[in-house]
Amino acid sequence: MSNKREDNYEERRAHLKDLSDAQLKDLFWELGEKMVEPLLKLGYEHTTPSIERSVLLRMGFSSTEAMTIVTEVLARGLIGKGAGHVVYKLSQEKGMSIREAGVALCEGQHWDEVVQLFKEAK
Repeated sequence: MSNKREDNYEERRAHLKDLSDAQLKDLFWELGEKMVEPLLKLGYEHTTPSIERSVLLRMGFSSTEAMTIVTEVLARGLIGKGAGHVVYKLSQEKGMSIREAGVALCEGQHWDEVVQLFKEAK
């Protein structure tokens, strides 16, 4: 039994051998973009609880408040809408500040209304 590897490098590179350095560079970036495209799509179309907590932190909520809101958003099946969007939409509907809306949600208020708001938006 031989440990020598069968080399098929020449066969595998046949479609590339006549390309210039500029063409190879362009092909490299084209293929790189094709590989990353599904990852970017996934990032744009899906979220996670940690991302949603991060959004709420940037909206000025404490980590405890953010965790409470995200937990409740998850429990109601609204994670796909975005926790920050939930707070924002409630604040718009009730004419309150984003901070007031988030604190109210942390205190267990308005959840039925929030669920209804997103059901009506479908």
